[in-house]
Amino acid sequence: MSPALTIVLIIVVLLVIAAIVYGVQAGRRKKLQSTFGPEYDRVVADSGSRTEAEKELREREKRHAEFELKDLSPESRARYSTAWEEVQIQFVDNPVEAVGTADELVTRLITERGYPTAGYDDRLADLSVEHAATLQHYRDAHEISERSSGGTATTEDLRQALVHYRALFADLLGTDPAAANPATTTSNQTDAPAPAPRSDADTDAAPESRR
Repeated sequence: MSPALTIVLIIVVLLVIAAIVYGVQAGRRKKLQSTFGPEYDRVVADSGSRTEAEKELREREKRHAEFELKDLSPESRARYSTAWEEVQIQFVDNPVEAVGTADELVTRLITERGYPTAGYDDRLADLSVEHAATLQHYRDAHEISERSSGGTATTEDLRQALVHYRALFADLLGTDPAAANPATTTSNQTDAPAPAPRSDADTDAAPESRR
């Protein structure tokens, strides 16, 4: 075999190997993008390196695989759905406490599903593997909840927080809260945003409307 032909063969082999490596990397990347959705782009942006971001996401998958996650029983789903309806009722008279209760309820549901008890940032990472689609709702709700604790959240902010919490709550529950609760008579009842709190004027006007 001539030296020239040997060089050509070596180049061809190297190109084939490079193509295989690229294909494997592209396949892994596509899988991560499919699994994590918008969370993939967020982690890449935060890390500033696609390689480091993908390494972190694979570590999340490995950690997630060690969890003993479980589905809720129909009884548990109904219990949580009833609890959520109570949160929406509570919002009418006390939006701040209702948002705090919603946060506690979501955290309790996360724990009952089998996720480890951890800090907020760790919960985000753990949830991102199977619940990436609703993770931004959790972030938005938590941010408003933090502002609520500082007294800077408006009533509309609090209403939005409850809507955001409900998105993750339904995702974790595995079904719409209304559908899981046999006591609910209409599906529109919990699909609607939380009602605005009653004002003193509303309360005073109630007797007049009954005359």
